[in-house]
Amino acid sequence: MADLDALRARWTHALEGARTPAHTPGSTPARTPDGGPDPSPYAENLLARWQEPQRHYHTLTHLTSVLDHIDVLEKHADDPDVVRLAAWFHDAVYLPDRSENEERSARLAERALTEAGVPEARTAEVARLVRLTITHDPADDDRDGQVLCDADLAILAAPPSVYAAYTAAVREEYHFVPNDAFRDGRSAILRQLLDLPRLFRTPYGAAEWEATARCNLAAELELLAP
Repeated sequence: MADLDALRARWTHALEGARTPAHTPGSTPARTPDGGPDPSPYAENLLARWQEPQRHYHTLTHLTSVLDHIDVLEKHADDPDVVRLAAWFHDAVYLPDRSENEERSARLAERALTEAGVPEARTAEVARLVRLTITHDPADDDRDGQVLCDADLAILAAPPSVYAAYTAAVREEYHFVPNDAFRDGRSAILRQLLDLPRLFRTPYGAAEWEATARCNLAAELELLAP
């Protein structure tokens, strides 16, 4: 069960950090009273979205996991608060039968963060990061993109029981897809991931998660074979 109060505090911390002037990569930004809009209504809107009934994997548990993994990878990011805000928005719009979820989530971020007092450049960066989760293919010099994508894909390196629960939740979200079609589509995604030269782009992700993730993906692919 997600700790809603803890998530509210994490949202406020990230939002207030992103409202402050940009800082030099590798340094800690000074947090000053910003006088911007109350963070609470934005938190409540996002928390409600992440608890919608059509979600089984893309839930508050997933959001919390992504935020936790960003904490692990924070030193690899240029602007960790922006990455955290992107995590909040990356699946804020989620309908399993629609293909434009990331784009709609990015547009939501643009509207909400502008209203919430986040500077234009940082708002644009959050939206860019959200759109990056369509491909999970950040450039070699895109440190923030690498952190967000690695945190989002970290579930692939989960222990076997957690990975099994993840795959079951994904299947439940796509309950309307016939078994054969789901098996074919999921198998294609797994093969595409396994064909990538690397799943994780941060040094930590590559060292700690890559091998386990590949084992999980290969095992799932074998289970899906007719």
